[in-house]
Formats: sequence, C-alpha cells, structure tokens
Amino acid sequence: MSRPPELALGSHSLSPGRPWPMGASLTGHGVNFAVFSAHAEKIELCLFSSDGRRERFRVPLRDRDGDIWHVHVGGLSAGAVYGYRVHGPYAPERGHRFNPNKLLLDPYARALEGRLKWSDALMGYRIGATKGDLSFDSRDSAFAVPKAVVVDPAFSWGNDQPPQRLRADTVIYEAHVRGLTISHPGVPRAQRGTVQGLASDAMIDHFLRLGVTAVELLPIHAFVDERFVVQKGLTNYWGYNTLGFFAPEPRYLGRGGLRDLQTMVRRLHSAGIEVILDVVYNHSAEGDQWGPTLSFRGLDNASYYRLSEGGRAYVNDTGTGNTLNLAHPMVLRMVMDSLRYWVECCHIDGFRFDLGTVLGREAQGFDRDGGFFDAIRQDPVLAQVKLIAEPWDIGPGGYQLGGFPHPFVEWNDRFRDGVRRFWRGDAGLTADLAARLTGSAERFDHSGRAATSSVNFITAHDGFTLEDLVSYTVKRNWANGEDNRDGHSENHSDNLGVEGPSTDPAILAARALRKRNLLATLFLSQGVPMILAGDELGHSQGGNNNAYCQDNAISWLNWDPAGPAGDPALAGFIGRLARLRRQNPILRQRRFLHAGLRAADGLRDVIWHRPDGAEPSPQDWHDPAFRCLCVELRLAAEAGQSGREALFAVFNRGPAVALTLPDTAPDWQLILDTTRPDLTEGAALQQAPAQSVLLFRAVDEAEKEDRR
Repeated sequence: MSRPPELALGSHSLSPGRPWPMGASLTGHGVNFAVFSAHAEKIELCLFSSDGRRERFRVPLRDRDGDIWHVHVGGLSAGAVYGYRVHGPYAPERGHRFNPNKLLLDPYARALEGRLKWSDALMGYRIGATKGDLSFDSRDSAFAVPKAVVVDPAFSWGNDQPPQRLRADTVIYEAHVRGLTISHPGVPRAQRGTVQGLASDAMIDHFLRLGVTAVELLPIHAFVDERFVVQKGLTNYWGYNTLGFFAPEPRYLGRGGLRDLQTMVRRLHSAGIEVILDVVYNHSAEGDQWGPTLSFRGLDNASYYRLSEGGRAYVNDTGTGNTLNLAHPMVLRMVMDSLRYWVECCHIDGFRFDLGTVLGREAQGFDRDGGFFDAIRQDPVLAQVKLIAEPWDIGPGGYQLGGFPHPFVEWNDRFRDGVRRFWRGDAGLTADLAARLTGSAERFDHSGRAATSSVNFITAHDGFTLEDLVSYTVKRNWANGEDNRDGHSENHSDNLGVEGPSTDPAILAARALRKRNLLATLFLSQGVPMILAGDELGHSQGGNNNAYCQDNAISWLNWDPAGPAGDPALAGFIGRLARLRRQNPILRQRRFLHAGLRAADGLRDVIWHRPDGAEPSPQDWHDPAFRCLCVELRLAAEAGQSGREALFAVFNRGPAVALTLPDTAPDWQLILDTTRPDLTEGAALQQAPAQSVLLFRAVDEAEKEDRR
C-alpha cells in the first residue's frame, strides 16, 4: 500500500459532521461527507488535486452512526475532488473484499473527474495468482479510477413546470443522447452528441413535428466501457454498465456540467416535452468476482450485492455478472435517493427501469408487493413521475409482463412480436392482433390497472430498427466482434424480397408500406405508443440488432435528406398518426374495452368485424386464412360518457377485399389509408386495398347533410 499523505489540512478544519444527507454535501462553511459500510473497520476520505492526479490528504472518518460513517471538512467548496479507501477483512469466501489499496468512488458522487483507465491494478486480487480471486493485490489503483467531485446542484429554474402529461396522452421517443445529434447539420457543432444538442432548436422542432410528448433517454448515469469491449477497440455505446447512480455521464455534457443537463430539461419542458431516463439499478459496472474494485465491492461487498456459494460468487439474474441487493435497506435507500435526486435536482419526469424484475426480487423470488415497490409507491416525490418497467430478467421466473403493481406501466414485448408476425404474414395471428389493439387486457386488466399500462412498441434500441425489420431476415452483428453470436436470432422480420439494401422501386415501395402499416397499428392501439429515434428517417444499422458497442455511423442517425434514408416522408406520416391519436380520444382510453353496452346509444364499445360486415365466429378467429380484421370502436361503456363518436379500423394483411362498413352510423369518412399516405380525408371505400390499414370516422346526420 502507498504511503498515506500527511494529514496537514492547512486551513481546512475537521469536525464530526452528520450522517445525512448521504454523499458529499455543501454546508455553507465546508463539505459534509457520509458513506455507508456495515462491515468496514476503517474508512479514509482521500482529497485530491483539482485534476484528480495527486492525492493530497487522507482524513479518517472517526464518527459513525450505525453503519454510516461521516466527517465534516471545513473550508472545502464545490469542485473538491475525492475518493475513499476502506479497510476491513479480505475474505472473499465470506463475501468480504476490502482492499484499502483500491481507491473507491462514492456511490453518491454527483460528478466525476477523469475516466476509467483499464489496468490490472483495479483488481482487488492478483491476476494470474494460483489462488485466483482469493489472492490479494497491493497495487494502488488511484491513477486509474475516476474521482468524485463535490457539486453545487443549485440552478435557476425560473417558472419551469413539468408538463405532467397524462399517460393516455403520451407518445414516447426513445433516443440515445450522443447518436441522436452527433451528425445533425442543424445542431451547433459544439453541441452535437450532448444534452445541449438534444435540446437545440432543431431537435425541439423535430419532436414537435413528430407529435412526441416524451423523450426517453438511454442511460445517462455515469458508466464504464467493459474491458473486453475496449480491448476490441469498441465502447459501451448504450451505457447499461453503471458506475454511479447520481452522476451524469461526462461524455454527454459540455463545459457547463450538470447545468447543461438541467438546461436541457428546462428547454424541453418549455416545449411541452417530458424527459424520461432509462435507469439501471439491477447491477453495477464491477462485474462478477473477476471484475474490478471500483466502488460498492470495496465499500461493503456483502451488503451491496446478492451473493452465492457462501459469499464468494455473485447471483447473476442480470446476465452481467452481479445483481444489486435491493433487499438491503441501505441499498434500497441509495436507489430511492437517486430517483428523488433526479426528480428534485433535474426535474426529470419519469424513469424506465432496465430489467425491472430484478428490483422486485425478494428471498422467495419476484414479489409485486416487495420492498422496492412498497418504497416507491409511498414516496410523495416519485408519485409525480412516470414509472416504466422492463418486465423481465434472466433469473428464475423472470418474465413478469403484467405482474407489476400500479402505477407502473410496462414494455409490452407481446405487442412487438405479435404485430411484427401479423404483418410478416404468419398464420393464426389475427386473434392475437385483436388483443394487442385493445391494450393486452389478458395481461394488464387486473388490480385496477388501466389500458395505458401497456407501453406498445415495434422497435427499441435492442433489436432491429424499423428499416432493418423490413430489410433483413437474419441479424448481422459481425462488427461487434463476437462472431455474430450475440443478439436475438428471431426478429420476426421480413426483407420483402431482397436481403439488405435495394434499389428496386417495387421493393422500396413494399418496404415503405410495411413500415406505415406497422406504425399505424402502433398508433391505433390502446396503450402508450413508443417509437425508436431514427425510424422516422429510415435509419439502418446494416442488420446489426445488438449495436450496444457501436459508437459510430452504425448507430448514429443520418440526418442528410440525400442520405440513405429509405422514406423521407415517413416523419410526416408519423406526425399525422400522432395528430389522429390526439384528435380522437377513442384511441387513447384508460378503460379497457370489453364489448360492454353503452348507455348513450345501446352499442358495444368494441365490435369486431370481418370485411363482409359480419362478426367473426369462433371458427373465424382460428382460421389461418382470416387476414383482414376490422374493428368498430367507441368510448368505453364503463366510462359513462355520452359521446357518440365512433371509429372503424381495418387491418388487412391479405389481398384486396370487398369491404362492408357498419350500419351503426349514418356515414363513414376515411381519414387514414396507408396505401395513400398523403390522403388526409376521403370518401368511404368499397374495398380494402391489399396490405393496408384504414381508419374511418363516423359522420352523424347533421355533418352528413353539411357535406352534401
């Protein structure tokens, strides 16, 4: 172990401080430090030069309240750079991996100085030693790890008001901060690839044209590029490898640091757009027992992680080497503190929880009434924001679609796969389509949950883009350096006749129509629609369906209108779909539609039809040849509303077919035809075109007379 610097703090005075708040907090006359460890024997605060290169002082934390160690250093201010060294037993077989030679990042760090430099010195054990991870490495790691920075989070929010959109009115746009604007010619060059660029005038105008109400950002918490990725000359582009749950990733910020992020949120709010963060509270960047000691492992391995094999190994319900132990009260507190910090300090409007099933795991398995869910549902700060779960992990019983408690909504992969397969032409998918159109009630209609519990999507960051979905039948992940073994092999995709790019006008037209049909199905379904950034531009990843490590043109959006975008009019079409959804409350209901009789007109709120006008028989629903599904929609019977508005939608995966419109309205006006994307309204059709989605609006007698 290196010789500790002299404890000569000069003008800095020491006092016990207090055990709250956690992390480093400004007091007006210095900085209070508080850190958790239940099993440590000694903790030292290490103060560094402003560039993080020289360790200047070590301050022992002599005061402890329960398992929280604390000290106050007078005279320190914002910008101070620090880390911790923690002494205790090095006994991996019992779950303890204390090693004071390893500088540790404060789990509550609000900002970072420096980047991780991969080195064997980061490991608590000696690489190559006969005893493996039971060996002990005495090299100092301070030169290789990022340090924490004391932050003043104060910001002039002015009259900022979170939009607080109803879930029923929400349209989500999933995006990557860097890839979204790094190539955008309308974004100032210095702002491209940053949060500033995301909130530029060019991007806000684009969001508004699309009808987007919320931007959901891939992880912006500080993260680490895995060693095996770096060794291949790549980076962790997606960011699902969190190092700190309070610090924004430095590569997405400009010189303003945290204020850049706060300014981004304020600007988007002023345009009526919410900001949702994709968060990764299921694991950390430290990996399994062969990974580095960066923070949690060295502070209190036995508390922060779920362990197995007596404590030496890690439970791996995440597939990333370790699983955070949210059953521990201090780990749960850290997660809750992190969520509140982003809401209170940065005015974030919601969170999407990666591998959300992990967060509900108790000793007996997933529990929708577990500690995390109890904590989050009673929290008055988090009651204001949107909560979105990815309802699966790789652990036993990990698939929990529909199993999360209110007020969570959930990513619905059944919608993604069912709609993809229907339009690909798989037989027997019409009944499944009916379930997806009406909010997947078989999964979500329980415990008082709403039809908006389903986040519907066709594409997301993980998988094919929309352009690749209609251009490739097999994945092409060779650039990832894993011999194309990574990523899902079944994408329910269809190349429409040619694998990969094509210049054939017929194939391009078929692909454009398929994309419009998929998107129209998304926007005409009950639930919350989510689109993937770049789909509106025809963005292709060349068939790569797992571009997690591609921080390059494979992932970056190409905004050049003369570039490879396959359908430059698609953004306008999406904007039309969003307007149709806004203009028609029938398409965005909270209540499920179960064919209940409406008091207003004695009609059912949902009526299924064949194209000939008859209602499908049980045999029809199981007929592989049943490829044209029609549905008549009204406001839910249970809603008790008197409105007589009605819509009639047609989803025709087959050839052109004669169409009989319902006789429940005086007339029907065509307001959407995916085979004619420029059509805004027209007369009722006598035939449903092949491969089409149609939407009609009921016209009452008075309006019919006015139109004559």
